[in-house]
Amino acid sequence: MANYKATFILDTRGREESIDDLVEGLKDELVEAGAEVSDTENLGKQDFARAADRRYESGVYAHYRISGGSDLPEKILEKLHLNKLVSHKMIQRV
Repeated sequence: MANYKATFILDTRGREESIDDLVEGLKDELVEAGAEVSDTENLGKQDFARAADRRYESGVYAHYRISGGSDLPEKILEKLHLNKLVSHKMIQRV
């Protein structure tokens, strides 16, 4: 089992669910991919330093502490590839 820190930027434009519900829903998707989620942290909405698109200048940052096998990052990235909620993904081994 390896430990990872996953950071996601969520695109909440046009969504009616609360941010906490979206963060919890993403946690459920991580568990479906085989991750054991030990900690979830909602950092709230933050502006981007450089926005490539004027219509998308900020996003909701969410951190997850997860553990799983060595192929876990690949499984998560594959599962979230078509998810329109997650605009940016970063998974680091800690």
